[in-house]
Amino acid sequence: MKRLLMIFPLLISCVIGLSQEQKPNIIFIFADDWGYGDLGCHGSTFCKTPVLDKMVDEGIDFQNFSVANPVCSPSRTAVMTGQFPSKYNIHGHFSSIKTNKKREMPDWLNPKAPMLTRMMKKAGYVTGHFGKWHLTNSAISDAPLPYQYGIDEYGAFNISGKQMDVEQTIPMTLDFIKQHQSHPFYINVWIHAAHTPHYPKNKYLDEFSYLDEQKKVYASVITDADKQIGNIFSLLKELGIDKNTLVVFSSDNGPEKTTKRRKINDASTGPGLGSFYSVGETGGLKGRKRSLYAGGVRVPFIVRWPGKVPAGIRNNTTSITAVDLLPTFIELAGATPPKNYHGDGQSIVTALKGNPFERTKTIYWEWRLWKDNSPNWPNLGIQEGKWKLLINTDLKRSELYCIQDDWAEQKEMSKEYPKVVQTLLNKALVWKMKLPKKSEIPQSCISTERMK
Repeated sequence: MKRLLMIFPLLISCVIGLSQEQKPNIIFIFADDWGYGDLGCHGSTFCKTPVLDKMVDEGIDFQNFSVANPVCSPSRTAVMTGQFPSKYNIHGHFSSIKTNKKREMPDWLNPKAPMLTRMMKKAGYVTGHFGKWHLTNSAISDAPLPYQYGIDEYGAFNISGKQMDVEQTIPMTLDFIKQHQSHPFYINVWIHAAHTPHYPKNKYLDEFSYLDEQKKVYASVITDADKQIGNIFSLLKELGIDKNTLVVFSSDNGPEKTTKRRKINDASTGPGLGSFYSVGETGGLKGRKRSLYAGGVRVPFIVRWPGKVPAGIRNNTTSITAVDLLPTFIELAGATPPKNYHGDGQSIVTALKGNPFERTKTIYWEWRLWKDNSPNWPNLGIQEGKWKLLINTDLKRSELYCIQDDWAEQKEMSKEYPKVVQTLLNKALVWKMKLPKKSEIPQSCISTERMK
């Protein structure tokens, strides 16, 4: 009897260990201002990305993935909450208190909101965040820290308090993986490339010396990031956890536009080269960062999970978006969201496994920070089925695209399909009417400096 009592705890321990081992590790790499066409496998005319190209060969390249906003902070909010960022009055990137107030935004993402990392912790994961944060701004001294969002360990920039050196993003990620290799982990790896300021290394500038000044700098930044991502894959294999780790690579929005600014000094990352060198490519898609056209919101989305995700698939039909990540990762973790959670996305686990996926939820975009007839004119968008409608009610302007047949949004079809336009317009306006007003921003999300 005594022997049985001794064996019983061992059996329980083995069962628990097996259960933990079956939970996949998840690493979400989120680049910054990295255009769809900045990958070699996507036809870049001057950038080299052998690591990411190999990731495509070993996984699935989803070519019809879109983020929830054409700039940083709202795009990241969608990932963390699984909800469209306008539900939190986050319409643009977090900036100074004065600018946030002018934009009718809070000063940080509400830490009490439903949070991917908090749900992963509840599912038994240890959580890490390394790299860019920008769910507040470095100028906001009293903003919550990542710990309050369900993150166990972090190093970050664009954050309240001490700013992490951008060069530490991957090294800190590697240390975290080594430390927690025997336990299920979830990591946000939110890299700086290819956002300004640019910090090209001399060895890559020499490698691309045959390019012109602008392309040489940009290609150096992209190649550096690509090789650092390769260090993650190498470590996973070295530790023997490669086959139990899902790695996702994407970008928060399309590429920055090129300007005359050769130098820039960022409060979070320090001085470096400016947007004169921002010559990223969209791969033929219309629009860039700050635009609801495809070039501003359609970005790379590559998944790799040896033995679970089929290798070498280029999927250009499955329509997925950033708010789908939370329900997907939660399902893979063997968990369920809180009962009162109302997400805007749907799990794409079936698509990750190479099976057919049917989108049943509508995709919406809101972009309030542009109101003129520039290339960034659309301030509202809706995608349902094969149709995408871009809208600006102030300008009384709309454009309709059949993204199923016109992936690059080159043929405007509103005159041919007026009923489709009206149906989608009505639905988008109803959605917009339900969004919170300025008065509904919680006081707990406003800096004390702003209330003085």
